[in-house]
Amino acid sequence: MRPWRSRLLHVVVLTLLTGLAFAIHGYHPYSEDGGLYAAGVKGLLNPALYPHSHRFVEAHLRYSLFAPAVAAAVRITHLSLPAVLAGTYLLGIAATLAGVWLLAKHCYRNPAARFGVVALTATWLTVPVAGTSLILQDPYVTARSISSPCTLLAFAAVLNFFCASSSRARLRSMSCCLACLLIAALVHPLMAAYAVGDVLLLAAVLSQRQTIQRWGPAALCVLAFLVAGVLQVLSHPDDSDYVQVAMTRYYWFLSEWHWYEVAGLIAPLLILGGVVWQARARPAGGQRPTLIIARRALALMALASGTTATSVALVFAQQGSPAHLVARLQPLRSFQTIYFMMILTLGAALGEHFLRSNMWRWLAVFSMLGSIMFYVQRSTYPSSAHIEWTNSRPVNRWQQAFFWISHNTPTTANFALDADYISLPGEDAQSFRAIAERSALPDYSKDGGEASITPSLAREWTSGQHAQSHLSAESDAERLAALRAFNADWVVLQHDAQTASVCPYQNTLVKVCRLP
Repeated sequence: MRPWRSRLLHVVVLTLLTGLAFAIHGYHPYSEDGGLYAAGVKGLLNPALYPHSHRFVEAHLRYSLFAPAVAAAVRITHLSLPAVLAGTYLLGIAATLAGVWLLAKHCYRNPAARFGVVALTATWLTVPVAGTSLILQDPYVTARSISSPCTLLAFAAVLNFFCASSSRARLRSMSCCLACLLIAALVHPLMAAYAVGDVLLLAAVLSQRQTIQRWGPAALCVLAFLVAGVLQVLSHPDDSDYVQVAMTRYYWFLSEWHWYEVAGLIAPLLILGGVVWQARARPAGGQRPTLIIARRALALMALASGTTATSVALVFAQQGSPAHLVARLQPLRSFQTIYFMMILTLGAALGEHFLRSNMWRWLAVFSMLGSIMFYVQRSTYPSSAHIEWTNSRPVNRWQQAFFWISHNTPTTANFALDADYISLPGEDAQSFRAIAERSALPDYSKDGGEASITPSLAREWTSGQHAQSHLSAESDAERLAALRAFNADWVVLQHDAQTASVCPYQNTLVKVCRLP
């Protein structure tokens, strides 16, 4: 096949798989962390929003240019925020699949293996990463929607560098790698830091110098462990308010994980260990990494990264520690990359050794896998549309109430909701602030996550979520007494809550009431 036809085929396949991933995993722009980021962007576009809860809206904007960049895109393109978010989401999926394709191209010659890698990635994008509270690619837009594909593209650039036959090609590959890491750092500094460590590990493994190849990865892992130890030793003890917040993030502490979450750490390391074992004999001669060496290098990088992250978490991320800085850095987030490497191995094996050129096998296997992932996503968001076009009226009852609030209450309004509203039946983790565009007292889940990484918010979070505990079950007198100190003038209650307050909006699940 001519090169231009081959490239065109690859573009067509990646485009189709991007659409397939979109159809399987859905799109929920204002749910979970997507709501946090969307509220931050809306606050930048309209500074009059969130006058009472701006600290929680702005907390994750401190070290990231993600929200300013999205806000700038809205202003420059004159498109709506929903359109920019949807475009960013699709581009994030496409870039992720392109990064995986480039890695597969370096590791496998068989076209079936390469297509198996990309197809499995597209099908498994919403697979949870062990017990880290991360998934490979969120069904909404966050900074990870950009940092994840940038990390994969940086790996591909490193492999390109060691394959290059000219200094110009090596310079181009190095520039591409640095650009990807810089973009990742600008939008998500923490994930970029782990990406930099992985890139250095990969470069050390691929080095032509035996000394660097043998001792470089070990030195980098020891250095990471020592840095974690120094950070832990130099950290000031946490106050009681912050400790209360930290204890709500169970996934920071391996001792709190369920057995199947621990298995989710061990399984990919075993699979990648098998890759290293198969490729343990490095072919002699030549300067360019072979396909086997590329596979071995990626697997070794992931093994070293995963082993180091697990060791750091076991030693320093302890619930009883006087300081929780290392736990707050969540070293096990590096397993997101390790899961991509595992899928690289499994997808290639599936395509090369089972599916091969049999079209019916491809259709049968990926129809089954896609149907399973579609069912999981529908079970995760049972009360919401599978693909939420935010310019249409939502089907979710809680979203309908939030939508009414955005059009019928003043921007200065301050709302109280049940502290655990985001996990109530029918709510589907939809973000109040992102949809209602109004201030709200801190909730247990998402604002707890903000407070866990911003200790200065801990006291405000503790008092706010405590005041809203069991809000719908309380009497009007109890409710008013709990909220008096927070200047709340509206409240969102479950439909069966007893109140004498005027409630201008209600549906079968929720009511919106004005406090006296």
